[in-house]
Amino acid sequence: MAQDLNGPRLDAKSGTAKQLVVFLHGFGADGNDLIEIGRQWQPWLPDAAFVSPHAPEPCIGAPMGRQWFPLTRMDPNERWNGVCRAHPALDAFLDAELARQGVSPDNLALVGFSQGTMMALHAGLRRRVQPAAVLGFSGLFVTPAGSVPDPVADAPLRRPPVLLVHGDADEVIPAQALFMSAEALAKAEVPCQWHLSAGLGHGIDGEGLRQGGVFLAQSFGLPCPA
Repeated sequence: MAQDLNGPRLDAKSGTAKQLVVFLHGFGADGNDLIEIGRQWQPWLPDAAFVSPHAPEPCIGAPMGRQWFPLTRMDPNERWNGVCRAHPALDAFLDAELARQGVSPDNLALVGFSQGTMMALHAGLRRRVQPAAVLGFSGLFVTPAGSVPDPVADAPLRRPPVLLVHGDADEVIPAQALFMSAEALAKAEVPCQWHLSAGLGHGIDGEGLRQGGVFLAQSFGLPCPA
């Protein structure tokens, strides 16, 4: 349910929100993990409100953290089943938050990290109104394995611009996931850019933040940050 998702928020620096940026955290973290990125992007996105909801479930193995879905590595379709199951609550939250901020659905951007990237891509490509952008750090585009059907296969995918950022030394989700995701998005005719950060593990570095901020500003039709 939409009311089950909540988390820290930052109001638009200008005082009136014209865009909404939603952060989706990784496995074992919570909404507090990413919200400070909004402060770094505020000079570039002065009319953007930021929100970072806590995922709906307590995290297995990390009782202080949250998860969008469990990760046991025992089922090849665990990620697919997980994003499909978590999608309705996230979609309802996005609708409610857009209404709360008075922002039109086409001025929404989703920013994910790791498992949050899986959710951002899955939800962003299935919104009723195409969002302005999807930005994913250190994650992947989840697709069904084998003969498992896509429950939304009859619904056309949206094609917002996507930027994927990954570290080439990522020990959790190897960098190969970036190239596999970019290829799968290309097959779905989703415009995708990518950036590979040299020497970076499973995290976000300064250059990734800069690239992400520029990408969001451009996607919202704003002047490119210096």
